[in-house]
Amino acid sequence: MPRPATDSEGAETIQTEAKIGVLGCTGRVGSLVVREIQARQFGAGVQLAGGSVRPGLPEKNDFFTTHDADELFRRADALIDFTTPETTAKHAWLAAKHHKPLVIGTTGLSEAQERELRDAAKEAPIVYAANMSLGVNFLLVFIEQMASRLGAEWDIEILETHHKYKIDAPSGTALALGKAATKGRKDKEKFVFDRKGEREPGSIGFAVRRGGDTVGDHTVSFMTEGEIIELRHVAGDRVLFARGAVKAALWLRDQKNGLYSMRDVLGL
Repeated sequence: MPRPATDSEGAETIQTEAKIGVLGCTGRVGSLVVREIQARQFGAGVQLAGGSVRPGLPEKNDFFTTHDADELFRRADALIDFTTPETTAKHAWLAAKHHKPLVIGTTGLSEAQERELRDAAKEAPIVYAANMSLGVNFLLVFIEQMASRLGAEWDIEILETHHKYKIDAPSGTALALGKAATKGRKDKEKFVFDRKGEREPGSIGFAVRRGGDTVGDHTVSFMTEGEIIELRHVAGDRVLFARGAVKAALWLRDQKNGLYSMRDVLGL
């Protein structure tokens, strides 16, 4: 956290050095977060506090690593989590225990686990986002606005494609897009994951593809008689998620306890 200091004339200043811990530092995105911080992509004031690895994986790296996430929380000013839903829920309570900012990019959380995040956020500032990219968060805004302006005669379908190793389906980003459309319509969720029979008015359909090494590809289609409008976002490199997460961690250090989104971070 920023802490008071004094300059050469004795006046109080604020040191903005940030020591960031990476939970799941050997994962697909976690390792990229480590690389971006070590490369000084965010300036000399951002340092790597260390990382956590799950039991069974080696701790030896060229930076501090531990199997004990609690130890990492004690060392870091802010933390970033790209792990698993079960582990993330535990990390949220560690954030509450230590009153430390936590950025969560894990997807596939259940409703119960999301409730845990909301409860933990009463004791710590937490950013929880299905997607850390600038483009996707602008897309969420556009989808909400379009859904609010287009009539109920416009059907909405969401198609997402990811690499063959992704576990959750539909993706967290696809679900977030569906929720944005629902919010725009001021309607209750009518999500359809198994398309059979005649379409129910007002429903939002999801289609999933898994294969190859696709980082992320999301298309939202608004369809009516004689017209189709499509908005698409393609992520070509996971590093954009890593950079977004660090940006969120730096922003979060100055926030009060509560649950935030990337839209809050970006001022959207």
